[in-house]
Amino acid sequence: MKRIVLTGGGTAGHVTPNLALIPKLKELGYEIYYIGSIEGIERKLIEGAGIPYYPIQTGKFRRYFDLKNFTDPFRVIKGGAEARNILRELRPNIIFSKGGFVSVPVVKAAQKEHIPVIIHESDITPGLANKVSFKTADKICCNFPETLEYLPAAKAVLTGSPIREELFKGSRQAGLSFCGFNEDKPVIMVIGGSMGAAAINNTIRGVLPELLKRYQVVHLCGKGKLDKNAGKYEGYKQFEYIDEELPDIMAMADIVISRAGANSICELLALNKPNILIPLSAKASRGDQILNASSFESQGFSFVLEEENLTNLNLLETIEYVLSNKDRYIKNMSGASQLDAVNKILRLIEETEK
Repeated sequence: MKRIVLTGGGTAGHVTPNLALIPKLKELGYEIYYIGSIEGIERKLIEGAGIPYYPIQTGKFRRYFDLKNFTDPFRVIKGGAEARNILRELRPNIIFSKGGFVSVPVVKAAQKEHIPVIIHESDITPGLANKVSFKTADKICCNFPETLEYLPAAKAVLTGSPIREELFKGSRQAGLSFCGFNEDKPVIMVIGGSMGAAAINNTIRGVLPELLKRYQVVHLCGKGKLDKNAGKYEGYKQFEYIDEELPDIMAMADIVISRAGANSICELLALNKPNILIPLSAKASRGDQILNASSFESQGFSFVLEEENLTNLNLLETIEYVLSNKDRYIKNMSGASQLDAVNKILRLIEETEK
């Protein structure tokens, strides 16, 4: 029986690609284990998938002053010792790391135990945790052609991001029924991220009367971000969050307005959904969403609106433009080299394992 250890955590983006690999890994006969942090979001998600979960201590590498900078190195050292003991117990054939700070002690422990490692980097510019681990990795997967220049050439592979199989099984009719929509008007899906996005939410609601003359709108607005006043509009449906019905809603959507997190936009690419990306501004992040969005726009997959320039008028004009050119966007996406990521990564795993 082949064994694989998955790792990665801190955000859902460091977990969902691992979840996408699990069904296929099981089909190939792998025993699957997960090493994550004690209190991170990954624990709930992985245990919910029925995968044995091993928690370890972890610390964060910060580029700014924080008192935890003095204590976290000791937590990382302890996490490394815990990870090494776990790997000695499990004796896996390979490690697959999705990044995040919990992955660093696991990858370093794998090096000491002579276990092959494959790393996946989601964003265009590698995060600090993955940078620390690159020397240890046997292969490094990425989502964007631009990322290849930041990676060791002999290790870099453009795979795209693993996409959950259930997303491809959505039903447009089921989505329309769930939202109470009809076939008379195109459907716009708005995704502001799990925490919502105030700028996107406010702009969408500001143009609802005009939008609903020509479109139907399903709005995933984030926890605590529902607008009671907006519920009166026919053809508009809002949710804080969607889980089981997400594949149906994605299948129903004719166009998607979204932030530009790497995993989210790779899902839009895999599903060939014409989209408008409104990346998180550089003031609120390290700017990775701006780079992600720019790459997708240059490849002909997306239209980008910067949050600072977002207005009611240019949003309406952009929606009309993208829908008028949806066939071109779909054609570009269907020819992308980042598709079929799950099978590409599985082949790498089988080629690299000891």
